[in-house]
Amino acid sequence: MSTAENSPNVSEIKNDKARLPRDERRAILLSAALEVFTAAGYHSAAMDEIADRAGVSKPVLYQHFPSKLDLYLAVLDVHIDSLVFEIQKAISSTPDNAKRVRATVLAYFNFIEQEGEAFRLLFESDMSVEPQVRERLNRMTYDCAAAVSAVISNDTGLPQEASMLLGVGMIGYAQVMARHWLERDSKLTRQQAVDIVENLMWRGISGFPRT
Repeated sequence: MSTAENSPNVSEIKNDKARLPRDERRAILLSAALEVFTAAGYHSAAMDEIADRAGVSKPVLYQHFPSKLDLYLAVLDVHIDSLVFEIQKAISSTPDNAKRVRATVLAYFNFIEQEGEAFRLLFESDMSVEPQVRERLNRMTYDCAAAVSAVISNDTGLPQEASMLLGVGMIGYAQVMARHWLERDSKLTRQQAVDIVENLMWRGISGFPRT
């Protein structure tokens, strides 16, 4: 791609800034990018299509995001932060561990309902071998598991490494089973699926005694 193609037209940038605040424009671009990346995958996604869907020229898109990878990483960051926040909020929502398990499961299913495209992008990325993408996905898993493992360690007296392993396992249960429910268009209702996942997780983790 030529430098001229990458460089935004000055008048286009000025008009863009006059129409919408930068943060609002950025949110629109990220939303359009999510749709295109989810539908086409990273390698087949075209910046032209993302710009068209967002209602901007391609130079304006490049003014906000210098490359397609920069745009992809920005989309990941927004939705990773959103999921991690919801899991952390679920863990801190109650001191009752059985209710914590349910809240965590619900957080994943709520994320599917509200951000189904983002869920697919996070857990079915065709860019997972890209180091910058892999680092972000690993951080997402670690941050979610760390919120769970802190409670496990406090309540059971298990060492940090063992608690973290259990945390990763519980997060994995919820993520994989929610993803399966989403992909298979299951005949199970959302409520039935949540009950099954919650029951499995609670029966497992409640076998570890409190300190």
